[in-house]
Amino acid sequence: MKLVKIYGSAVFGINSTLITIETGISAGINFHLVGLPDSAVKESQQRISTALIANNYKIPQKKVVINMAPADIRKEGAAYDLPLAVGLLAASEQIPDADLENYIIMGELALDGKLRPIKGALPMAIMARERGFKGFILPEENAMEAAVVDKLDVYGVNTLREVVDFFDGRNPITPVKVNTREQFYKNVTAVDVDFSDVRGQENVKRAMEIAAAGGHNIIMIGPPGAGKTMLAKRLASIIPPLTLHEALETTKIHSVAGKMERNSGLISTRPFRSPHHTISDVALVGGGTFPQPGEISLAHNGVLFLDELPEFRRNVLEVMRQPLEDRKIVISRAKFTVEYPASFMLVASMNPCPCGYYNHPEKKCLCPPGAVKKYLARISGPLLDRIDMHIEVIPVPFAKLAESAVSENSTSVRERVIKAREIQRTRFENNRGIYCNAMMTTTLLRKYCELDEVGAKTIKMAMERLGLSARAYDRILKVSRTIADLADSEGILPRHLAEAINYRNLDREGWAGS
Repeated sequence: MKLVKIYGSAVFGINSTLITIETGISAGINFHLVGLPDSAVKESQQRISTALIANNYKIPQKKVVINMAPADIRKEGAAYDLPLAVGLLAASEQIPDADLENYIIMGELALDGKLRPIKGALPMAIMARERGFKGFILPEENAMEAAVVDKLDVYGVNTLREVVDFFDGRNPITPVKVNTREQFYKNVTAVDVDFSDVRGQENVKRAMEIAAAGGHNIIMIGPPGAGKTMLAKRLASIIPPLTLHEALETTKIHSVAGKMERNSGLISTRPFRSPHHTISDVALVGGGTFPQPGEISLAHNGVLFLDELPEFRRNVLEVMRQPLEDRKIVISRAKFTVEYPASFMLVASMNPCPCGYYNHPEKKCLCPPGAVKKYLARISGPLLDRIDMHIEVIPVPFAKLAESAVSENSTSVRERVIKAREIQRTRFENNRGIYCNAMMTTTLLRKYCELDEVGAKTIKMAMERLGLSARAYDRILKVSRTIADLADSEGILPRHLAEAINYRNLDREGWAGS
């Protein structure tokens, strides 16, 4: 009996696990694939046999047993085609097996032996390096992504024959090399849109700057055409650039979800995700029979923009409440649990009423009495409490649109934001996992958001008049701390507090009419 071991990988959450593929050939007939494979893995027999015949390799006419260990972990997807085929060829002595133990091998086979791209190449490469493997063989389209990992030889291949010739010594393959730092810093400040494109709306731009500086969630309420979407899309241009660690973490999530562009390496700009309001709760937070990251995880370290918030189904919005607090999403199944990071800035927008023109300076609202309150009630109070800033967006007059004066650009705003974030980084350097004001715990809030007598009276009056919850009180303090940081003020002054209270429009009594 001939026994050969090949090594592959399985992805759970955003991390990878080593899979040992043992192929044994002995006297007899039949093909047995064991080790908890799913349907896609079981079907690999047909793809492998056709690909071998198409490339003039022999299919062993004996008893073949392939075990995928550990046997209690479910193996999913077609990415095991290549290691299974190579194991079969090595066990039948069509290629030498001496060097196979030094490589992780993954790839999906087409019927003609060509390779198709896989998901999760980056976490697989990280695992290969941690386990001390010499190299990683995978489809060429994923090679740049895996080559981000240093101290590991990454070989991008296009066909099964290239892999066979590589182990035969007939066709040496040059490892793919990527200068990760050079590639990252080259594109880290690249933006496609700019704040200078937006005419007027200075108060909303100010609110956006505060939100970016403190990592605060924000909702904009205004009629159609007021510029809500335009402003939201430009928020990412004033958030501080990704760090190398954040870029690696973001790339891992997109790699696992199969959202990486072909032949791309490290993601160097902050994600901006804008799902349609027809999205399901599973698509938003992640999950499924075989869990995958949802939109909130794809927005990790970036911006999640929910346009027309009341149009989202109630259950879809409610599942976001816990991730907004914990900045992660835990998906539990009977036999396993996976965790995806979900630290994002939520930016939402909505019309003030069904017709869209409530509080419009020129157009009349056509909604019946009570419609505005009913429309706003589609968003639950607990969810609104978790949104730090509520901003009313008024349409820009034509005179302002026609002005030739150039508005402040994103670079200038970003410089102030970065300066404020640096103050926060220093403040929280001893608090793991906290790097901006929006993340402050209750303990940190008491420590860094102390108010003087005037400030205490101001917020007490606001709490009583607006009927604010304890969570809204915390949000006001966090926003006022950010405003103070932008002003380079050590303490929170009454004017900082007053501005923060002004950013709670939806809490105002009578805002939604009678």
